[in-house]
Amino acid sequence: MIVKSSKPLPRPTEAELELLRILWEKQPATVRDIHDGLNAGREVGYTTVLKLMQIMTAKGLVVRDEANRAHLYRAAVSQDATQNDLLKDLSMRLFSGSAAQLALHALAMEPASADELDAIRALLDRKRNAKETEVTSKQKGREEL
Repeated sequence: MIVKSSKPLPRPTEAELELLRILWEKQPATVRDIHDGLNAGREVGYTTVLKLMQIMTAKGLVVRDEANRAHLYRAAVSQDATQNDLLKDLSMRLFSGSAAQLALHALAMEPASADELDAIRALLDRKRNAKETEVTSKQKGREEL
């Protein structure tokens, strides 16, 4: 269950994002589950993960179910919503709010796979079709007046 709050959540740190990525994949998850997922890539102490989860709970980034002996954690916000917020912030700070400039810069930095390019083309086609439909609807509305 994703919790909605009236105030915006704080921006997660890099370490918190690493734990959130594991949590989005495995949720609900215990500290042990998150620790095991993190240690697949590098060694981190159990108590370090526990402390980070406690901090993230206090910040509102995760919610903790204390009903069972092993507490279960869930992300307070979806991965998609977190990515959108971080990208909007990055776009505003570096590209004056231009999502197109952000996307162009990202594509110029790293080569995209054929599947990624197909997905980008499909998104552009959907955006173009939606824009054309919007323009056509506005023109029809004016003609009816």
